[in-house]
Amino acid sequence: MHYLYEEHDILHAPYEAFLFDTLRETFPVKPHWHYFVEMLYMLEGTAFVEVNRQEFYVSEGDLVLFHAGDVHAIYSASGRQLRYMVLKFDCNRLSVNSIYTPRLSAVLQYARKSDHADCLFTSDRLAGLPIRRHFEACIREIERKEYGYDVRVHAEISSLLIEIIRLWQADGLSMQKIFSVCAETEATINNITEYIDRHVGEPLKVNELADMCHMSYSHFAKCFRELYGRSCKDYVELIKIEKGEELLLFTDSSLSSISQELGFSDCSHFIRTFRKWKNSTPAQFRLQQRRH
Repeated sequence: MHYLYEEHDILHAPYEAFLFDTLRETFPVKPHWHYFVEMLYMLEGTAFVEVNRQEFYVSEGDLVLFHAGDVHAIYSASGRQLRYMVLKFDCNRLSVNSIYTPRLSAVLQYARKSDHADCLFTSDRLAGLPIRRHFEACIREIERKEYGYDVRVHAEISSLLIEIIRLWQADGLSMQKIFSVCAETEATINNITEYIDRHVGEPLKVNELADMCHMSYSHFAKCFRELYGRSCKDYVELIKIEKGEELLLFTDSSLSSISQELGFSDCSHFIRTFRKWKNSTPAQFRLQQRRH
């Protein structure tokens, strides 16, 4: 199945949102799969959507959810123009800090195997829900990329997923079982990035992350590279630098303070690592951005 794999840089682009028009894009969308979740909201036309060899008829106002790993394809049902909105995201980057709400990634993983979680939602079933507004807001935020856009996109996708999960609940999906699964499940290769995000300011060693996933160092390193397209060490460094960029742009914190917050051994280590990935020093980056 690997030849169907669609590569995607989920580190630098954990969210995508766009309008797809068959008059402007390559179509049909042939069978493929990827590691991120994808949602499609039909605006115009009718389509046949294949998901893991099952076929669904989709029309205006319908929504389809493709889980990570689902093989899916999209074909026109009438030969006419199709227009639909698309959301793609790494569900492991959707963190929810609540003792009353299981991780969204855990709910999606459980739902994929459940008989009470259909992937097709018809317009009748979605009546009264702000589904289209969530899609449009994500597209707008990602196009403009204004301050805090990623926070807004995170919130919109989370809200959209909550609407979907509540529909699944109405069909019999058990939150109690998901809570039980979450309580028993430790870190895995599929959600280790969530742990990295939460603990990015702490010393993170690859061998310890591998131990958390109950994997050997070599097997963990191989699986991580296949999943995220780079080594775990590089991933951790890049997450630190991305968060460093935010602190440089939106705070007046000193380089020493930022380096401590990000878990670097000292300011010099932060500067060297920043230059390695961004081809400039943190001070140069801050000055250049404030000039714009």
